[in-house]
Amino acid sequence: MNLQKRKRVATMIAAVMTLISTLSAQNPIVQTCFTTDPAPMVHGDRIYIYTGHDEDHADFFWMQEWRVYSSADMVNWTDHGSPLALESFSWADDRAWAPQCIERNGKFYWYVCAHSKISGGMAIGVAVGDSPTGPFHDALGKPLFENGSWDHIDPTAFIDDDGQAWLYWGNPRVYYLKLNPDMISYEGEVGMMEMTEEGFGAPVGKERDRNKEYKDSYVEGPWIMKRPVMQPQGKKTKKLKKGEKALDPYFLLYAAGGVPEHISYSTAPTPTGPWTYAGAIMPLCDTGSFTNHCGVAHFKGHDYFFYHTGKLPEGGGFGRSVSVEEFNYNPDGSFPTIMPTTEGVEPLGTFNPYNRVEAETMAYSKGLKTEEDDSTGVYVTDIHNGDYIKLRNVDFQQMTPRAFTAVVASGLRGGAIEVRIDSLAGQQLTRLQVGHTGGWNRWQTLTANITSNVEGVHDLYLVFTGRKGPKLFNFDRWEIKGTKRD
Repeated sequence: MNLQKRKRVATMIAAVMTLISTLSAQNPIVQTCFTTDPAPMVHGDRIYIYTGHDEDHADFFWMQEWRVYSSADMVNWTDHGSPLALESFSWADDRAWAPQCIERNGKFYWYVCAHSKISGGMAIGVAVGDSPTGPFHDALGKPLFENGSWDHIDPTAFIDDDGQAWLYWGNPRVYYLKLNPDMISYEGEVGMMEMTEEGFGAPVGKERDRNKEYKDSYVEGPWIMKRPVMQPQGKKTKKLKKGEKALDPYFLLYAAGGVPEHISYSTAPTPTGPWTYAGAIMPLCDTGSFTNHCGVAHFKGHDYFFYHTGKLPEGGGFGRSVSVEEFNYNPDGSFPTIMPTTEGVEPLGTFNPYNRVEAETMAYSKGLKTEEDDSTGVYVTDIHNGDYIKLRNVDFQQMTPRAFTAVVASGLRGGAIEVRIDSLAGQQLTRLQVGHTGGWNRWQTLTANITSNVEGVHDLYLVFTGRKGPKLFNFDRWEIKGTKRD
């Protein structure tokens, strides 16, 4: 084989390996836009992720809105759009940075930070809604806290076992306050943690000894939580050895080390300290982003660590994307070392295709964007030839599929949706032809019969085809109709 042929073969092999890697990937969990600073919240039988949004082609953290995604199985995620943006706060004009949302007494409190045109610094605000996806509105009409400083960023909220709610934030130190039961006001003065070497690996920068090498340092992005109660191993609970101290119950996770960042944590006997540095959780590694930001959730008996990377195409330090890893706590409740992967997590259950499915529900996609409007809500757009949506663990067992129905709109010539299983080139169940509907938001319901037999659990691919180059159509929702099996 001559050199030219070898190069062609090598290129083909590399392309195939890249495709295989992409098709098996789960991280980042959102591919339709850049998402940052994940804050998970479990409510009912779903887990919700509240994120920031890096704009395409950004050269700084020019962020305008916050977004929400949810899943019942940890792999198929529904895009709920942007229920909250800078325009939601009359006092905010820039830098919609890291958020967190928590629930109390049936209300959902979404804590954000943004640049304040009142003080000229960063400020902490709070919005409230009646559901995890809103609608949300500014609870106060003014910041919850601001004083003109630029270090009031990245709020994290927590309700202790005694019902006391706390709010923490800050870069390069941690501020905290005790929230009142209404979750939108606070008691007493804002506290400021003492950033010591014992507590966080190093004091704040201006207090460091320039001739000393420190083991770590707090930077930003705090996440406050309570240590999980570990079940006894066997019949006897492990006894502490002489001089051994029980692990403190309060954990504060944070981005650490400077630029680039890794994730570390500290522990304390009370919500305000004193803190003891506990080590790195996600060490410095190739995430493709010089920042990191984490959140932790326990969902359906499993523990998950959320973080962000720069691993999407054209991603990087200002184009970040949320990823997730499953982990097990150490026997004493401390964190293990968690490394980023492209594989992500395994599904917690199967997906039912016989219900109405929003098109913006997907495990993975290529080439697509989502948009939203007041009449339709969120829908999939920017569809071109060769783009696709993948859903994992789709269960056809209940019924025999007979028809595929989709709600679509096209302002030009349209295209087609090929419904396939197991791979992009897998068995084709049907092909739905989409024509001109009269406009990009003139929706039509179209149906194609399914004649191929399929049983069991499969990955499902919706593969979009049409003329190369132009946008083909918009896609709002779909459903497979079936008959009961004999």
